Amino acid sequence: MSNGSKDSAAPEPSFLGTRIRGLRKRRGMTLAELANMSELTAGYISQLERNLAYPSIPALFNIARSLGVTIQWFFASEAATAPEDHGVVVRKNTRMSVHYEDGIVDQLLTPQPNRQLEMLHSRFPPGTYSQQSYSHEGEEAGYLLSGRFELWVGQRHFLLSEGDSFSFSSQEPHRYGNPGEVDAVVIWVITPPTF
Repeated sequence: MSNGSKDSAAPEPSFLGTRIRGLRKRRGMTLAELANMSELTAGYISQLERNLAYPSIPALFNIARSLGVTIQWFFASEAATAPEDHGVVVRKNTRMSVHYEDGIVDQLLTPQPNRQLEMLHSRFPPGTYSQQSYSHEGEEAGYLLSGRFELWVGQRHFLLSEGDSFSFSSQEPHRYGNPGEVDAVVIWVITPPTF
């Protein structure tokens, strides 16, 4: 698994549970209320809040939606952004990252606050898949930098190879994964910024 490569500015994901718990408490929600709204179990959310588990992408999306934020709110970076870059440039060593279950890592390539779109660098270790389809407002496009990638959009199934690209309405249920033996690296563009 190469998600810990030197190219990655991925910080330790221990911030994620703290951010979920802090936002939940600021919203005045109990674990049970958040679990009900996000269609997850209170035990699972408790594990996430105590940094004992990583969320799946759909789970974090449901938590974010239930708390009234986008997934982007949960991204964190340990590196300081240079004042002259603020709002325009994201340097490789200042990328904001989120870790998901099975070693999937998203890095935010567009500066915050994003306006009408966001771009992500996503790394999927071999054999990792989103376990369930999900949908949201907007549109998505992607470019497979390396590896192999499977994509389901509605009832359609696609197998992509390095250099292939895709685009679809995010309102269609979608899921994806890496059927290959090496990491799949995808550049995603999402509008509006729902992640």
